[in-house]
Amino acid sequence: MTTVVSSQDLRHQRLLRRALLLKNSRDFFEKRGVVEIDTPLLTSAPSIDAHIDLIEADKRFLITSPEYAMKRLLAEGFTDCYQLSHVFRAGEISHKHQPEFTLCEWYRLGFSYEEMMEETIDFVSLFVGNLPRSSISYREAFRTYAGLDPYEATLADLIGALKKAGVDPYGGDDRDLLLNQLLAILVEPNLGQGEIQALTYFPSSQAALAKLTVQDGHPVAERFEIYYQGLELGNGYHELADAKEQRARFHEGNLLRKEMGKKILLIDEFFLSALPKLPDCSGVAVGFDRLVMLHLEAANIRDVIPFSWENI
Repeated sequence: MTTVVSSQDLRHQRLLRRALLLKNSRDFFEKRGVVEIDTPLLTSAPSIDAHIDLIEADKRFLITSPEYAMKRLLAEGFTDCYQLSHVFRAGEISHKHQPEFTLCEWYRLGFSYEEMMEETIDFVSLFVGNLPRSSISYREAFRTYAGLDPYEATLADLIGALKKAGVDPYGGDDRDLLLNQLLAILVEPNLGQGEIQALTYFPSSQAALAKLTVQDGHPVAERFEIYYQGLELGNGYHELADAKEQRARFHEGNLLRKEMGKKILLIDEFFLSALPKLPDCSGVAVGFDRLVMLHLEAANIRDVIPFSWENI
């Protein structure tokens, strides 16, 4: 006799599994001596990113990441820490996006870029199993899957590649925006197929809060993203501790926001004043809901959270 499971029963089963995965995540960090921390969800000076839109609340902003607050704690002398935090980004709705979602973010003192990648893959393995793991540089990935060199290609080359792929390019002469379109359309679908894969060493113009190094004669960011089945799961950095450089990057971000007709944001002076005291560390933010989707083989993020944005 076939047992029929109602949609509500299935939803509850998934939420129970989600609760177990939250517990397993906390166990993962406890075994490694990483302490759970809980920082505020509201800030007067949010992360400055031209391509992320914010949700305002009572003359402040809901955070897009707990990064600044966590690094301030590290600069005070606090130990390795993690946070399972709700974060917020306006307008991001799709089968893999919600304006409110759960992020698992953690920082490790004295961890190299490579050690952070390995630990992130260990964490992802909790959800998808122990699979083969590999890494590919941003440059190598573009050469392999987009058929061009991201450093040597002209703007015309990038636009031509997008048109050839049947995509109407947007962003004008914004090189990074064109590269991001190519990444999403031609590169990402090929990453992490049958394995957990790290995309490494992004262009220096996409460093965000990461340190820079040189690879093959080009300045690159010690930044990585983790992929499985073409889905981007996490974004990690060897963390920048140069306040002057970080201030310049914030100004560049605000200039780009202005060009895009977006609101200029306050620079977090608390964060910048703490940066010179930040010990050498690496950090990563991983989308918890996407991991649950993969674990449950769910097609939509709405299937693995208690209530979607449309139902609250």
